[in-house]
Amino acid sequence: MLLLVIIYLAFISLGLPDAVLGSSWPVISKDLNTSLEFAGVVSIVITSGTVISSLLATKVIDRFGTGKVVAVSVVMTAIALLGFSFSNYVLALILLAIPLGLGAGAVDAALNNFVALHYQAKHMNYLHSFWGVGATAGPLVMATYLTLEGGWRYGYATLAALQFVLVVALFATLPLWKKSTFTTHTEDDEQESLPLLSNRQALKIEGVKKQLILFGCYCSLEAGTGLWAASYLTVIKGVSAVDAAFWTAVYYLGITVGRFICGVLASRVKEEHLIRFGVVTILVGVLVLLVPVSTTINQMALLLIGLGCAPIYPNTIHLTPKRFGKQASQAVIGLSMATAYTGVTLVPPMIGLLMGNVSFALFPYLLVVMSVLMIVMSERLVRQHQAQMKFAKQQG
Repeated sequence: MLLLVIIYLAFISLGLPDAVLGSSWPVISKDLNTSLEFAGVVSIVITSGTVISSLLATKVIDRFGTGKVVAVSVVMTAIALLGFSFSNYVLALILLAIPLGLGAGAVDAALNNFVALHYQAKHMNYLHSFWGVGATAGPLVMATYLTLEGGWRYGYATLAALQFVLVVALFATLPLWKKSTFTTHTEDDEQESLPLLSNRQALKIEGVKKQLILFGCYCSLEAGTGLWAASYLTVIKGVSAVDAAFWTAVYYLGITVGRFICGVLASRVKEEHLIRFGVVTILVGVLVLLVPVSTTINQMALLLIGLGCAPIYPNTIHLTPKRFGKQASQAVIGLSMATAYTGVTLVPPMIGLLMGNVSFALFPYLLVVMSVLMIVMSERLVRQHQAQMKFAKQQG
């Protein structure tokens, strides 16, 4: 239980810096005499580091162990955040964005696989809801300081201090990681003694590419909705900017609350059913966003989409060892993280470019395409796993 608390705290810390750059950049850009658009460059560097560390996670974790990798990665993010608070040039921010991204990606891939292997589905759902807690708390911490002269520096320093406190806890509890791994092994589990598969080997497993498509579509839809829903409501539906911003916040609240609810339901409802409910709810929400009804109903569609998003990521991750085996799970999860972050980096700007050159009315149609792809890939993964289980039962 103590280790589980540490893991939850680590995921809160993972979410803390995620939304802070955007909320603080208008002030940072003035202090450092740079453009508002330059935040995109810093964001891309962070995401690139996250993708790289996700792809390298299997080798690094296999060599050093999950506990050490997580502890060192949080040290990297803490140092990067502290460096942000002292930066006087945008070049320094770009350089610091490298360890920030590398650390975040390693923590994400390592903890997702560790919880998938050693804890129940409800804990995976709670884990990702705690990320939402961090992503919500980060901007609130920053907002507290932005009213002060140079307040963004105090905001980043505070976030760094919180990370360093976690670092102390992580290094103090390193023995618990080994103990947890040992106690969850079964005597007849032969896979534990076999080497982990590489990324290349994992890609050859049937169904892995389907999971990568599912992750790419999901994370692109989640990020794209968060980025462009307010603009769509304002431009196409005539909603005020204040109301549009409020309902975007409701969308993220739906994801966070939905994951807590999924954690409660996970002991009674199969992960496959939670995922199916999620993707269907997203599609329904997107269709409600699209149809010509009252703006109040259109706005409420964002809550539906948020609730639908809630179960997909954590439960798909938790099913990974069952679907592809424990040898492959770290590689598959690392590849999934890399695909997710790539989608988050590339697809939302592409959506913006397309809407800017054609029409903002395209927005829900693009979400429909991604929703349908998610449903198709998810159902194919379910059928494949059922066929594998049936075959194994016949052989056994």
